[in-house]
Amino acid sequence: MTTSSKKRSALFRFLDKLLFQDFVLPTYRFIGLAAVGAIIPILLMGIDKEAVQALFWSFNALLLVLSLVDLYLLPKRSSWVVLRKLPEQMDVRSSAKVTIELASKDRPLVQVEIADHVPPTFALESSQLSGVFHGNAASFSYTMKALERGRYVFDYVYLRYWGGIGLWKKQVRIKHEAVVEVYPDLSQVRGVLGAVQDALILEGHRLFKKQRSGSEFHYIRDYVQGDDIRHINWKSSARATKLMTNLYQPEKGKIVTLVLDCGRQMAIELDGQVKLDRTLEAALTLAAVALKQGDQVALIAYSNQIKVFVPPGRGLPHLHVLTQAVYDLRTDFVESSTQVAFAHVLRLLKKRSLIVLFSDMESYLYDQDMLPYMQRLRRNHHVLLLSLQDPLLHSWVRIRAENSQEAYRQSIAHKFWSDRYAYVTKMASRGIPVMDVPADQLTLSVVNAYLDLKSRDRL
Repeated sequence: MTTSSKKRSALFRFLDKLLFQDFVLPTYRFIGLAAVGAIIPILLMGIDKEAVQALFWSFNALLLVLSLVDLYLLPKRSSWVVLRKLPEQMDVRSSAKVTIELASKDRPLVQVEIADHVPPTFALESSQLSGVFHGNAASFSYTMKALERGRYVFDYVYLRYWGGIGLWKKQVRIKHEAVVEVYPDLSQVRGVLGAVQDALILEGHRLFKKQRSGSEFHYIRDYVQGDDIRHINWKSSARATKLMTNLYQPEKGKIVTLVLDCGRQMAIELDGQVKLDRTLEAALTLAAVALKQGDQVALIAYSNQIKVFVPPGRGLPHLHVLTQAVYDLRTDFVESSTQVAFAHVLRLLKKRSLIVLFSDMESYLYDQDMLPYMQRLRRNHHVLLLSLQDPLLHSWVRIRAENSQEAYRQSIAHKFWSDRYAYVTKMASRGIPVMDVPADQLTLSVVNAYLDLKSRDRL
């Protein structure tokens, strides 16, 4: 950096501090008094000019002196200390209260206004950031709502204060950094974790885990009509003097691999949420169900390269690891490559696994590399492909065409709809299920599919 550029940089930093960070501005009282002082000659027109001139200069000189006194009596900017309290974690579309504690060693009596450096992805719902400051400390608060998930930094707090004569306000920008992590909507995950072992409630639907024959002993209970007589425990029956039967459950410790597409197609918005957000919520709910069933969960996120890889893990603490890995996941404006994703899967997953791919039907239809990889994966793994239906396409298929433009639109929609149906049928004939479901049924569908495989001991 040259000497001249250093001088310019220093000048710009000074102007930025003077004009945008620490500056003074007049109050309405000062503006009113200054206006009165300016029009004194007009108001007293017709009176002795020397007397009017003396009054004009006296009034404005007094206003200048009072202004200097007012500025002198205001606390120094360096005397203020700010502490911001906000949650470290919160869910998207949820509200949180933020408290700002203000302190000063000068013990002033002033009016204060506070403005926090809130990222644009938050919406203010209510605010109490102004009032009287008297003594050593005071607290102010506001409520905000997170509109998008991710990691956000709150950098500064802007403080504006005035008092005494009330002619000038001082403003200061105080550095106080805080970080908040906005997670996907985890309400369904918490519902899974709080549910009993044999029942789940998702989106208003109660799901029962079917108890069928498995390979792992679960517990002994009373025999009821319909139980397999081959599972009667004769020793326990003799001790209890009634028929007792062994109950078996599917083997635990299987691997469920979640594969998340982060290409440009997943940035399309559906009902106020992009597709990636919808799939993240469904994937984390499935992870919670699988971990609670005793299985292991791995996760891969990809676009044209691997973005996130979480190796298989078990237990509910692993759910936090998964959430931390994907809460700030973003789509890339590129075409996603299943070749990159499934080459990674084939290289790392040696044990039999349930592979659940969350992607988009448009990616399935036009990806020529997908079918060969699906057939290779199908030899050693169970594969499930998921896609979100397009509600606009769904509505166009069912419109009543009243003119040529609507008829053309409907014919194109029918073409895309038939292509999607043909792809689902083709993959099903090769033993690879594809679920093209509405956005509000994604979580329910994928959890049902997993529980069905689990109950039939197919993992």
